[in-house]
Amino acid sequence: MELITKKVSMLKRKCEAVNQITFDEDLNVPDVKPDIGRMIQKKGEIQIEDIQISEGKAYITGVLAVCLLYVSDSQERKIQSLMGTLHIGETLNLEGLENGDKVQLKWDIEDLSVQLINSRKLNIKALVTFTAYVEEMLETSLPVNVEDDEISRKKQDISIMEAAVHKRDTMRVKEDIALSSNKPDIYELLWNTVEIRGLDIRAENDKIGVKGELFVFALYSGNDDNNSLQWLEHSVPFYEEAECPGCSSDMIPNVEVTVPQSDLKVKQDEDGEERIISVDAVLELEMKIYEEEELSLLMDVYTPVKDCRAIREKQKLESLLVKNFSKCKMNDRIKVENSQGKILQICHSDGNVKVDSTRIVENGIEAEGVVRIRILYIISDDEMPFYAMETMIPFTHVIEAKGIDEQCIYHLRTDLEQLSTTMIDSDEIEVKIVMNLNVLVMKQTEMGIIQEIEEQELDREKLRSMPGIVGYQVQQGDTLWDIAKKFYTTIENIMELNGLESEEVKPLDSLILMKKVER
Repeated sequence: MELITKKVSMLKRKCEAVNQITFDEDLNVPDVKPDIGRMIQKKGEIQIEDIQISEGKAYITGVLAVCLLYVSDSQERKIQSLMGTLHIGETLNLEGLENGDKVQLKWDIEDLSVQLINSRKLNIKALVTFTAYVEEMLETSLPVNVEDDEISRKKQDISIMEAAVHKRDTMRVKEDIALSSNKPDIYELLWNTVEIRGLDIRAENDKIGVKGELFVFALYSGNDDNNSLQWLEHSVPFYEEAECPGCSSDMIPNVEVTVPQSDLKVKQDEDGEERIISVDAVLELEMKIYEEEELSLLMDVYTPVKDCRAIREKQKLESLLVKNFSKCKMNDRIKVENSQGKILQICHSDGNVKVDSTRIVENGIEAEGVVRIRILYIISDDEMPFYAMETMIPFTHVIEAKGIDEQCIYHLRTDLEQLSTTMIDSDEIEVKIVMNLNVLVMKQTEMGIIQEIEEQELDREKLRSMPGIVGYQVQQGDTLWDIAKKFYTTIENIMELNGLESEEVKPLDSLILMKKVER
């Protein structure tokens, strides 16, 4: 008996590995840089150079770039910056990995500390967690009908999430920022941060639209008599599109956006003066686009002529439960160490969200984590005015997801929408945060999917031993189709014999059944 099938694509994780790398290395200050008097601020970035794939293993190479802003140990007490790189060469064991597989790699710098050994040497300690995985599109065939018109079919209407697109892409956001007229020309860029906030991702016809804002901060020394310290903050709204053949506006996007690379350079304006900061940020997109499809799935077959046995294979089918764009607002007050002096002005603050754990609760997902914040500010010390502090604000937030249970899988994406820091007084700062927690929840249902149907001759001995007419009381979960198959009759015969106007029956209903076997 030939099955009529519908081919659907599903996204499955083939293999995954998590490795932690610790760094504990000394770094010398380059000869062209002055001695370090006091450290102000630090940051670390992972730069991946290559991923070499062999059977069961992925070898990653790159660097941990550590940037430092400091006050020089000289009479002028100038603000300086330097960058050092620590080599990364790590093997990750990925069982089942094959040549040609595309490895997705994520990382998180969980701890970074920079200690001053002496004015020309630093000790850098860091803990970096790498997560590598491979996801592949698998095509499966789901039975929707049989070719034999004489067969009685049992079907079930289901909704499934089919993986329509799975790809990676990059997009660039470029902007030239001109200095205001009251600022001096740029002599040297000392420090910068580039953050992406307020992401809004939409599926469109044959493309993905990404909307958001780049928040740019630059600290620089001016090209004036005393190389005065200057800074600027600038918001760059952007809307970019990535080609995505096969995508449509009614599909459901699950897109992760990272900024693996951002570059700030000084450019000359029309008058030949260095008064323009050029921003070039690379956005990396991991796109998984799903299509919700309604299917009438073939669950069983029956005919009085032959004994039909369905050969099944257990499969997990995914369906959309809920898609929720949740927001979490936080307010906190931070005390500044008295030993540093009184705050005169906040220059800049930046932050990122780190989710430590998630768990399914009643009708929702509880996320716990911290928002890591860095604040650069000026104090009332003319010789060394710049200070910085790092702090973490914990959060617990429940994202509503009605009907969620342990059989569900979910994808959580977090980002900052707003971050503001305001002076309350000279030793206290108020922090206000609006955070996005967007979740896509899919319900997994394990079903016995028919792979083929075996036809055999009826067991005549069994049929002869069964009564020709029987009274039956409907049980919980029974349908007329199930009863007809069990007692070798037909739905039409049961309805005619019992005067039923519809196929609906209730538990404890009494039916008269007559065996109907075609010879």
